[in-house]
Amino acid sequence: VQLQASGGGLVQAGGSLRLSCAASGRTFSSYNMGWFRQAPGKEREFVAVVSSRSGSTKLYSDSVKGRFTISRDNAKNTVVLEMNSLKPEDTAVYYCAADGQYQLNRDSNEYAYWGQGTQVTVSS
Repeated sequence: VQLQASGGGLVQAGGSLRLSCAASGRTFSSYNMGWFRQAPGKEREFVAVVSSRSGSTKLYSDSVKGRFTISRDNAKNTVVLEMNSLKPEDTAVYYCAADGQYQLNRDSNEYAYWGQGTQVTVSS
């Protein structure tokens, strides 16, 4: 699976952004799809994950719960992260990733495939 993230940019605090991750390959629907982020000088951290197939199960980090929404469109081989009420602390490079395991994982080490990252900068 090859992943390509897009949609990052500069936004003021309180604003919104929509990140997209396009995947290649006909097995996209079989992967749990996650979003992670990495701020300068910090470790990569979990943001959200959506389950494979129907995408009926979603997990979020406490820091984004209620503000971010993850979704997938298997017909278009895409996963989207809608980000609202953005804060300066959301500034980071955001990565999409694919995990072929059954359980939903928050650990980045469990994800086999990664996109290249897209920069999100939130100004105060």
